[in-house]
Parts: sequence; C-alpha cells; structure tokens
Amino acid sequence: MKDELILEEFLPYRLSIASHTVSTNIARVYEKRFGVSIPEWRVIAILGRFPGLSAVEVADRTLMDKVAVSRAVTKLIRNGRIDREFADADRRRSILSLSEQGREVHNEIAPLALKFERELLQDIADDDYEKFNSVLEKLLEKASQIGN
Repeated sequence: MKDELILEEFLPYRLSIASHTVSTNIARVYEKRFGVSIPEWRVIAILGRFPGLSAVEVADRTLMDKVAVSRAVTKLIRNGRIDREFADADRRRSILSLSEQGREVHNEIAPLALKFERELLQDIADDDYEKFNSVLEKLLEKASQIGN
C-alpha cells in the first residue's frame, strides 16, 4: 500500500474515469441517433427490465441521484417515451412504464449497447474477463461494507 495519494493511480478515481469514458462513448451513439442522455437511457433500460417502478425505485436500482432520475423521467414523459400512472392506494406514488415509443427506443438501443460491449471486450480473454468480474464483485461488496 502507498502512503501518498497519486490521483491517477487511486482506484476510485480510475474506476470513475473508466466508467465515464465507456459511458460517454456509447452515449454519443444513442444521444445522436435518439436524443437520449445517459440518465434517460438508464431509466429506459431499467424500466425495460422492471416495468412498474416508481422514480425512487429506479434511483435505488441504478444508484443514480434522485434529482437526475426525476429530470430524466420528466423529459421522458414529455417526449412520450414513458407513461406514468398513480397508485390507487397512494396517489403520491407514481408507477412508470415504457410507452410504445419508449419500447421502440429500448429495442433499438439495447442491441447497439450490446454490440459496443462486445467490441469493448473483443481483445479481453474470457478468463481475464471472469477474473475482472470476480474482482469487481468483491470491490462492490467491500465498498458497501465499508460505507456502512
């Protein structure tokens, strides 16, 4: 372990840079083609997998800031990509789902995202990728333990 903080060698910084670089590069594709931002795509992707969530549940599942989710949801509703209903028992709780247009966007972006992932990983050996995933899981578990 080091005693000096060198930012470009600091693991949290490197993870952040890697995540930002990958997300930004794929986001350029769907921003240009569909006019969808990263937070909006994440909302679409999570609702595509788990329809009927509230905005708070979307934020919890994606670990996105609630304000970013709220802005994305507002824009997606305005653009006709998600529908919002209100729960009968609690009118303050909204239930979100993809509209027909939102499903179309999801079904067009998802294959592009998977293609991007394949291209990103094409020079990574399967065993290296498995090790990476294992280490990543351990880091996530340890980070959640340390944070509590």
